[in-house]
Amino acid sequence: MHGEQDTRAFDASHLDIDFDLPRPVDEMAFPDLYVGLDIDLLAPGDGIVTDRHHASADRYEADDPQNQIAGQISPFTLSSWLRHGCERVVQAAGATVCHPGEANADYMLEDVYDRDLDAGYHEKGSCVDGDGDAGCVVHDLFGGFGDRAGRVIRRPIRFSPIRRQVDVTKGEAEAHYRQLNTQVRSRNAEDEGQPLRQATRDVVGNLVGTWRLTLRELKPEYVGLLVEAIDYLDAHSDEYAMQLGGARNFGAGIVDAEVVNPLYSDAELRRVYNRAQDATSGMDTKDDVWRDQCREAFVLALQARTAARDGDVPVPGGESA
Repeated sequence: MHGEQDTRAFDASHLDIDFDLPRPVDEMAFPDLYVGLDIDLLAPGDGIVTDRHHASADRYEADDPQNQIAGQISPFTLSSWLRHGCERVVQAAGATVCHPGEANADYMLEDVYDRDLDAGYHEKGSCVDGDGDAGCVVHDLFGGFGDRAGRVIRRPIRFSPIRRQVDVTKGEAEAHYRQLNTQVRSRNAEDEGQPLRQATRDVVGNLVGTWRLTLRELKPEYVGLLVEAIDYLDAHSDEYAMQLGGARNFGAGIVDAEVVNPLYSDAELRRVYNRAQDATSGMDTKDDVWRDQCREAFVLALQARTAARDGDVPVPGGESA
């Protein structure tokens, strides 16, 4: 399976529901969760680190389509996008989530922070009672306080234009890097289109592959939240607020995303991204098991965790559910 790990089980002792999976955890990809991404154009500003050591400075032309440039996409850009989806899922359930910033500095300008609190957030860290309570599920998953790291590790995505050098089981993607140069010209007729400045932007096009997330702790509500968030981001991919990276007004950052079936083996995961191979009957069976049995169990765990913290949210299986 994905990485070497001992036989483990999900910890659901803190939930008021029975959590049961039809397959042993050691037959699944956990603690890894793979997000499949298909992005036509991504322009995350400073979020691209490239590998250009193959060409000397006097021979390198950044916009040459023959350049076989590999690199990485920063997890900071990806993390903000993912967190935004997680926040919307919890808020849609009727609960509030941790504000990502402290109630000071820029957030206090013109009552910005207060307006955010009215829009489905609670003050950062106010959900932690100081007795070892992890706080709301978004706070627990993404961390940001003291010495307690977020429960999900978000890795950078390594990309390469050469397909055989891409390993999707490691969270890698096939993609093509280009550096685009645009002349900003004067609109005044007397200037006759005189260039005012040059704008340079690093972009990645035709990205297809995986983003590897790793859970530090196996709690079922974490999986439920990530699965629901990715579904939400995919369903709302063309909305301005749900796009990934910058240059949103130019169509960049519209992402087709899905959680790759955690029941897949490494070989089956690679097969998903092998254009020469179709899914096997075994993969089709695993898709049915994941969709009809496993996924629902994780989402119910998320609902139970949310209900335990916010009394107005119905408990799964309860009279008000």
